Amino acid sequence: MCTLFCIIIFFIIPFFSCTRCIWCQRTVHDDCMGGDLKTENCDLGEFRSLIIPSNYLWAVKQLKRSKNVDYMKLIASMGRNWTPLIVLANTRSGNNMGEVLVSEFKGLLNPLQVFDLSKTSPFKALQLCSILPPNSAKVLVCGGDGTVGWVLDAVDEMKIKGQENFIPQVAVLPLGTGNDLANTLGWGAGYAGEVPVEQILRNVMEADSTKLDRWKVQVTNKGYSLRKPKVMSMNNYFSVGPDALMALNFHTHREKTPSLFSSRLVNKAVYLFYGTKDCLVQECKDLDKKVELELDGEKISLPNLEGIVVLNIGYWGGGCRLWEGMGDEPYPLSRHDDGLLEVVGVYGSFHCAQIQVKLANPVRLGQAHTVRLILKSSRMPMQVDGEPWAQGPCTVTITHKTHALMLYHIGEQTDDDDDDPSSDSDQEPKEPVTRDVEM
Repeated sequence: MCTLFCIIIFFIIPFFSCTRCIWCQRTVHDDCMGGDLKTENCDLGEFRSLIIPSNYLWAVKQLKRSKNVDYMKLIASMGRNWTPLIVLANTRSGNNMGEVLVSEFKGLLNPLQVFDLSKTSPFKALQLCSILPPNSAKVLVCGGDGTVGWVLDAVDEMKIKGQENFIPQVAVLPLGTGNDLANTLGWGAGYAGEVPVEQILRNVMEADSTKLDRWKVQVTNKGYSLRKPKVMSMNNYFSVGPDALMALNFHTHREKTPSLFSSRLVNKAVYLFYGTKDCLVQECKDLDKKVELELDGEKISLPNLEGIVVLNIGYWGGGCRLWEGMGDEPYPLSRHDDGLLEVVGVYGSFHCAQIQVKLANPVRLGQAHTVRLILKSSRMPMQVDGEPWAQGPCTVTITHKTHALMLYHIGEQTDDDDDDPSSDSDQEPKEPVTRDVEM
């Protein structure tokens, strides 16, 4: 273990000079610090089960060089309950909240286990898992649902590269707009700094393990084309219609004037504006005449709809329980780990608004293991997990891809305060800078 003397920082307060350990947080008056105390082992404090000590990284480095280190003995020395945590923060999520969190987590953990995703790609950061005991690592993703999807794609890449034994369990600290996945997993609808970082780490330590279905969304353009089908991963939902149109208009507006989108309140106001506009224009009307829907190969007869939503999780649209509470009939609850998708329809933007405030229910179209949607004509807005685009005639096929290991927090640690000043942007850095993991 690192000695107290090796990992201390010094600060001066009036009339006294004190020494403080940055991990166990113990403070000792310099005059009281004798020779015996200088060599005392630091127990790493409350978060010892999450910290990756410097001496462990040094020993692993020596192991790679000389083979003189007994790896099993090294692991045993860390204790049975050692579940090291890697923090991945998207500093483009939140109004500088990501940057603040990076600084605070570095003050409680080893700075080498805290990564800024604007500087290091998720896959590069997750390579730290490969030098930790198998199936021991946890990851805390600080960002919106888009950032979580980005990290889970990197986890899938680890599987492809033969690192299945080092796959981490993933927790979420929600910084984005909707945060529907974080809400589903019990981490709340949005974080604005109201919970101390120490409590966040305690929540991670107490969280339970759960599985999350991940889906492959394949979009094949109609007619002869040399282009490969567009393939995306889905964790939350796919939709075509008014909610995708609102997302598309929002993203287009934000790309033009990103400085205006500085708070969750502003973002929701923009969404409301575009939703109100669509109520009048009805750009997605007669969707039932333009598309065909198949659930597990069975064609579904559609009413006069403007939108279709395919759900993997319980929440949609920033906190709405879209599948539950649909009349007196006892429909099964939606689950994120049962290999099933829930499919619903909406009559338009006004209907979406009514659903949000629980004045109306969506149209239940069914559950399925495989969903196929054929857009026969026209051009329609579509989205996968909040990433929208305009799509011409095509076939969209959604099939099960894999499971992700997630952490579920029982009890809500965050709230969705409309006055929260944190920004909702959850964009991946276009050109992340990668670096080697230092040891």
